[in-house]
Amino acid sequence: MTAEIDLPAYFQRIDHHGSTAPTYATLAAIVRAHAAAIPFENLDPLVGRTPALDLAGLERKLVRDGRGGYCFEHNLLLSHVLRALGFQVRGLAARVIWNQPEGRITPRSHMLLHVDLDGGPHIVDVGFGGLTLTGVLRLVGDVEQSTPHEPFRLVEEGGYFRMQALVRGEWGSLYRFDLQEQFQPDYEVTNYFLSTHPGSHFRTGLIAARALPDRRLALRGRDFAVHHLGGETERRALESTAELRRVLADEFGIAVPDDPALAQALERLPR
Repeated sequence: MTAEIDLPAYFQRIDHHGSTAPTYATLAAIVRAHAAAIPFENLDPLVGRTPALDLAGLERKLVRDGRGGYCFEHNLLLSHVLRALGFQVRGLAARVIWNQPEGRITPRSHMLLHVDLDGGPHIVDVGFGGLTLTGVLRLVGDVEQSTPHEPFRLVEEGGYFRMQALVRGEWGSLYRFDLQEQFQPDYEVTNYFLSTHPGSHFRTGLIAARALPDRRLALRGRDFAVHHLGGETERRALESTAELRRVLADEFGIAVPDDPALAQALERLPR
């Protein structure tokens, strides 16, 4: 399944020129480069188009066409790459709890990866938008772990792990997951729901994110934020559709499609 992947094209896309041996150092370098080079974005779901999750579709969009995607696209593409390099990888699913009321039960709508290394099991996730994990976490509970951006930790609770990030001096919970393996059909079902259901936030608003070495970029609707490492944040509203397209292209590195449906969707975003 992974033999067909074009590894040289992927490595060129993320500007990775280092080792490809299945080691922790290689994994950390690829994760960091992927998060910086390939943005999180929902332009397809925004116009009601379901992203393709087969390998050919993932390579076409994220590698050759200069686009980004959301969690299924990012982490499935990365899983193909890692398996081709000899890593042992399993897909997992998580319930997003970021900015949700305490105790609310949310669906398993997020994808992440479990990677076995000589030092034990690790967690990788290059598809969580504004707080995408730019490092590799050991699968251990209640230990603060450094990443190229914020510190992260996994809080173990009753057979689950709660992913947390240290944001502005406080630990925030991003999602909760267990270790039950998920497969392509599991992601296909959720992918279809999130990209077509009229109540899905991927259908109703624009979202983009990118994790550069010294800052995180985030776009929600017309609100553009630059979060610098160290705490300073710059914010501004993007009033025109032309400015939206420029920021998506120049700041997030997205080859924005010349699509009338997308132009209409961007114009409809609340001002």
